[in-house]
Amino acid sequence: MNKKILGILGGLGPMSSAYFYEMITEHTKASCDQDHIDIVISSSATTPDRTGYILGNSSDNPVHRMVEDARKLVDFGCDYIAIPCNTAHYFYNELQEKVSVPIINIIIETVRYCASIGVKNIGIMATDGTVKTETYQRVAKEFGIECSLPSPENQKRVMDIIYGSVKQGKPVDMHEFNKVSAELRKMGADKIILGCTELSVIKKKYNLDSYYIDALEVLAWRSILYCGKEPIGFEDFNNEL
Repeated sequence: MNKKILGILGGLGPMSSAYFYEMITEHTKASCDQDHIDIVISSSATTPDRTGYILGNSSDNPVHRMVEDARKLVDFGCDYIAIPCNTAHYFYNELQEKVSVPIINIIIETVRYCASIGVKNIGIMATDGTVKTETYQRVAKEFGIECSLPSPENQKRVMDIIYGSVKQGKPVDMHEFNKVSAELRKMGADKIILGCTELSVIKKKYNLDSYYIDALEVLAWRSILYCGKEPIGFEDFNNEL
């Protein structure tokens, strides 16, 4: 079997892209360098902000740069493309139509995992762009799962954490994070999806427990499987496609 090459459409933002690459490397079963997945990373940090465009605060459409970079990954010989950015999946259909290899969908894979473990109600912590376009809500409905969303006040807290702390490399106020989490728990969320890859960095740094489902972890796990390798160290995941 030919060795599969994974393309990472990154830079959205750079810190989560670096963490995604680290995660794949750490969680691929390998006894030597050559056992790892061949990966090509495109990290265009200058790609226009996805949330800004989606909410109409910017006229600079990021999809043009994303398509250009995705096609470069195909030209490099990539068999699959992963995008370590939840908000960017607002453009998923347009991207997939213009790219000749499969793009692994972080939203679908994460919700499918939730369904597989019997989750009935998921709390969503994500950017305004992801929440207001109902990216997770629409997929969850297809799987018969309800969604709990933060109040406007707590959604502002989520955005402050993402844009005011993680993206700027500043410490996260976990008291603010826990306010959002407590509200979603009270609303009946069985699990909370960390639906922004900046929030994935928080799970790593602050060692959040299994109540929080990290969409980036799900994407890494599924990417490893799609590339024909064995994932290790994902205690809650079943290694089947």
